[in-house]
Amino acid sequence: MSTHGTGPDPHLATPSGKPRARAVGLRFPGTPGPLNAVTDVPGVEVGYQTLIAGDNVRTGVTAIHPRGRGYPGVPVAAGYHSQNGNGEMTGVSWIEESGTCQGPIAITNTHAVGIAHAGIIAWMNACHADLTDVWLLPVAAETWDGYLNDINGHHVNEEDVVAALRNAADGQPDEGSVGGGTGMNCYQFKGGNGTASRLVSYAGTPYTVGVFLQANFGRRDELTLNGVYLGDELSDDNPMRDYFAAPQGAGSVIAVVVTDAPFFPHQCKALARRVTLGLARTGTSGSHSSGDIFLAVSTANPGGFTNSGPAGYDSLTFIPWGGIDPFYEAVVQATEEAVANALIANEDMTGRDGHRSPALPRHRLTEILARGSR
Repeated sequence: MSTHGTGPDPHLATPSGKPRARAVGLRFPGTPGPLNAVTDVPGVEVGYQTLIAGDNVRTGVTAIHPRGRGYPGVPVAAGYHSQNGNGEMTGVSWIEESGTCQGPIAITNTHAVGIAHAGIIAWMNACHADLTDVWLLPVAAETWDGYLNDINGHHVNEEDVVAALRNAADGQPDEGSVGGGTGMNCYQFKGGNGTASRLVSYAGTPYTVGVFLQANFGRRDELTLNGVYLGDELSDDNPMRDYFAAPQGAGSVIAVVVTDAPFFPHQCKALARRVTLGLARTGTSGSHSSGDIFLAVSTANPGGFTNSGPAGYDSLTFIPWGGIDPFYEAVVQATEEAVANALIANEDMTGRDGHRSPALPRHRLTEILARGSR
């Protein structure tokens, strides 16, 4: 379930009180929205179903409604980019063909992506049956949590997906080991979900660019934060280094970019490509064994992609290519910060077969950053 509230400063802590990247001294360029989250984009809702049970279950589902639960049938302009294709995001053939997608987005573990797809359809049938009478091609994506989770145990079911979709909210989402990010690792530290946002003005109109990602990528010796290389100083306590089920650096990252700025579908695709640059700022070179797939959508032009019939016309407002650079910058900045948030808002986790994933040591990071500033 998505957690939100008015307690901690949202720029420094998650709703559950976990620290975010800015709380430990990390600094990022650009102007974030009020929550510094994808939910700063009007209408966006995020929901979680977190599954932690016994010694072996560490998984879950994340749900994102780009327009909110009440408007799943209104298409959004969409474009996707695959940095490395060892992963899955359903529905991308139709996104490539039509430049649009509709309905919610789900993110879970690799072996539950089919369940996530079916769960979206189940929720749509229950809540918006008029939209599923003909067809629906949901977007469901995954990263691999088999180090900490019994990934072959079929622990995620349709009811979990429906619960995440139903419980989504527009407040500040929790980060770290929740929802689909529960069993994930990033730079061989405990990873999971991270989000951030940036405000951009064009022609006197304010817009928001939000990034949400499920971070499960990178080797320890690559990690860089705020331009400070950390791979050597934080190389100790790395239990994943000796785990050979997957190559080091494998695991994947799914990113969803949402903006209320008006863009054509191929401009959305260009925004999705910029996620790569934000990830690179954190050190990754992009592993061959990682599925790094990014989706960008624009919630503007709500009536611009409907089926008007043979006698009708659609019209679109869009920001010209000459004005797009600040939005590229916003994606890069928010992506970098979202990765840092996923790492900082975490604690150690032990899961399947006693496998342990240590959290990034925040106190040591603070000391390293302080030395660097001196």
